[in-house]
Amino acid sequence: MTRSFLARAALCLVVLSLVVPSLLFGHAVVYPKASTPSAYEKYVLRVPNEKDVATTRVEIRFPADLRVSSFGDVPGWQLEVLTDSAKRIIGAVWTGTLAPHRFVELPFVAANPKTATTLVWPVFQTYGAGEKVEWTGPAGSKTPASSTVIAPVAAAEAVVAAPAPSPMISYAALGLAVVALGLALRRPDSSSRGA
Repeated sequence: MTRSFLARAALCLVVLSLVVPSLLFGHAVVYPKASTPSAYEKYVLRVPNEKDVATTRVEIRFPADLRVSSFGDVPGWQLEVLTDSAKRIIGAVWTGTLAPHRFVELPFVAANPKTATTLVWPVFQTYGAGEKVEWTGPAGSKTPASSTVIAPVAAAEAVVAAPAPSPMISYAALGLAVVALGLALRRPDSSSRGA
């Protein structure tokens, strides 16, 4: 293998080690991840800013079978409540300024559906430069929508107890990158010079 190939491989591994954690942990997420039918629940939308420009707008659309009743105040953020023709709350838009490498938590209270289901939370994050990220994709995608399992107590507790994605993937990638970089930068030994 040539040194340039090894250097490129090392660079790829370093990039992967930086990207993987953001893919695993940088999503707009609604907590709790599990609740029970008919519960009156306090939900919190946690939105991180992973860009070098401020987040200026966050929009969420609520699942049809959820009944949102109120919102918490968030200093520095203005709230617009979205309703349908029957005055039912169907979404919310917060505008403000979220600096890079910060997060904001946007709370609301809702009555859960009466039967077991999975609530999916589409979220739209807009940045100061005009870029918009739609957190609406399926689980495992680059921009997944957050979800909450609504189930009887035992099933909801099992979801909460499930382990979170491990940061070990990024640590392993970083370790491989360091090893590859060391191999790429080492001097060739004297036995290979004569060949």
